[in-house]
Amino acid sequence: MEVHRFEKLWLGLALLLIVAFIGTVTYGAVGAGVQMIDDSGGTVEADALDEHPQFSQPGTYKTGENSYDVYVIARQFLFQPGSSEPIRVPAGSTVTFHVTSGDVVHGFEVASTNVNAMAIPGQIAKMTVEFEEPGSYGVVCHEYCGAAHHTMEGQLRVLPQNEFTANMTEG
Repeated sequence: MEVHRFEKLWLGLALLLIVAFIGTVTYGAVGAGVQMIDDSGGTVEADALDEHPQFSQPGTYKTGENSYDVYVIARQFLFQPGSSEPIRVPAGSTVTFHVTSGDVVHGFEVASTNVNAMAIPGQIAKMTVEFEEPGSYGVVCHEYCGAAHHTMEGQLRVLPQNEFTANMTEG
């Protein structure tokens, strides 16, 4: 049986594509610094968030030298903080987000960063990221959460250290 040269060409191209796909998946899994969110964030009573020490007053908390924790609640159809007032963090800091939902499954994505998680009622998604430069980032819900899902957005502002400190002393 003889294999036509065009069949050999297509077979070779198909094998090359398979190897390329495996390579890109492997790079995305281990080479790009992307990691899965695990259950280290813990749990919380979704209907009693107002009784939780941090989620009762969600926002930015200093936890060490250039280290901050940000507690965010996703609710239909807003982020608290984030929607009516932006989340504020200082540039040059390490920020750990603690995100949960008070009602239904939501998404929490900070555009142009690797911060992306599902906000599930009763579970706390915990992810850490470093913000080196000042700037503004959009925060969006990427899980369909109801009729006004398309309006669920917010903002994260990375401020220069001197502006962030002044902002914290005012609040």
